Amino acid sequence: MDIRRATTVTELLAAGHLYDTPPREDWAARFLAAHGHVMLIAYVGGVPAGFVSGIEILHPDKGTEMCLYELGVDAPHRRRGIGRALTLALLDIARERGCCGLWVGVEGDNEAALATYRSAGAGDDGGFRMLAWEFGEGASDR
Repeated sequence: MDIRRATTVTELLAAGHLYDTPPREDWAARFLAAHGHVMLIAYVGGVPAGFVSGIEILHPDKGTEMCLYELGVDAPHRRRGIGRALTLALLDIARERGCCGLWVGVEGDNEAALATYRSAGAGDDGGFRMLAWEFGEGASDR
């Protein structure tokens, strides 16, 4: 396994089978251009097998934190340590960038994610509920 930071739209699009929905070229370009956005891709046999994305968040009273936005591993490669390795690699980048910590929101019944993050040293910080606003078709094109 080889973990590399994605730096081109081509790399992000080539990992499209790992995402929830097909990636768009314009969104991939915006992701790469945005300060503080990180995408690491794990390759097995030269093929994308997993990814982790992180976003730096800066706040006046907390400094800079890294949010682990999403982690995904292709089904044939699960339970082989790829998710843990990607998480640890993102932790290293967060430390290198001077972040004071890294956090991730996880649904309480997602045992696979909880086990992955705990195996990478995460501690439980209590209950978590996420509320969302949906803006409808096309709103995220901006």
